[in-house]
Amino acid sequence: MYSEDYDGAHAQERSGEDIYSKPVRAGKRTYFFDVKATKGNDFYLTITESKRKVDNNGHFAYDKHKIFLYKEDFEKFTEGLEEVIKFIRTNCLKDEGRPAGSSFTDVEFEEL
Repeated sequence: MYSEDYDGAHAQERSGEDIYSKPVRAGKRTYFFDVKATKGNDFYLTITESKRKVDNNGHFAYDKHKIFLYKEDFEKFTEGLEEVIKFIRTNCLKDEGRPAGSSFTDVEFEEL
């Protein structure tokens, strides 16, 4: 699932059965949207931001930041994300040209 990005030393962090994964490459970062299942067959989403960097020894390493999002929070998370993106587009990106129809809010978390 994380073929180019998987760090075996941190395998214990990846708990839960992998159900679905969607990597999104965005410039120097890659975002992973992973649907996982608990032992009790309950589902949750992990969102991981991964950024490749070079360590002091010249080897590649990855900075990773992870959010766990549980199904009972999907609606409130989606509402908050949509509100913040709308605010940024309305108040902060007034002069920047964006392709018509491009929207972060096209993602339906309920479909996961």
